[in-house]
Amino acid sequence: MECGISGVILAGGSGRRFGGITKSNIVVDGETIISRIISTINDLFSEIIIISNNPSEFPDLARFKIAGDHYLKAGPLGGIHSGLMSSQQDAIFVFAGDMPFLDKEIINEQIRQFRLNDYDILIPRIGRLIEPLHSIFRVSVLSRLEMFLAEGKRSVREFISEMNAGYIDLQDSDENKRAFININSLSDIERIK
Repeated sequence: MECGISGVILAGGSGRRFGGITKSNIVVDGETIISRIISTINDLFSEIIIISNNPSEFPDLARFKIAGDHYLKAGPLGGIHSGLMSSQQDAIFVFAGDMPFLDKEIINEQIRQFRLNDYDILIPRIGRLIEPLHSIFRVSVLSRLEMFLAEGKRSVREFISEMNAGYIDLQDSDENKRAFININSLSDIERIK
């Protein structure tokens, strides 16, 4: 039986560097980042879950499931936990909510590779650089993640290192690197323009 996968968008974060604006709601080329992400992944997943403790920030996205964090102040790992808790599928494909240039071909290939292997987590890698917030997690890791979080640990990379993780190696090209650009500061917005 084919592994079902939910799309999960991590749309939380305090937005301190953006005057309180959540990064997912930043406009890039006339469209919010979260709208760009949904446009890219909408036909790939039967279930899309938005992780946010402030669902009122996404009034136009009420058709999607919106879930808050169970572990507050746990960063992206807390969002991954919420996605795993909320999913009706066997796995979740996690997307950082500040990546405006996702590539559907990379996503499809990552899904294909995940379904061919028995990894708990599948992460893209370009050279020695990995992108943990563009990864697929099996829901079966949930109990291990809860123990990890209960110990006060918050590092996504550390959690991955403790699991049966695999990597999908991508060519070191500008096009592939562009798919993983994320917005961390106002200067990043100017740079991508």
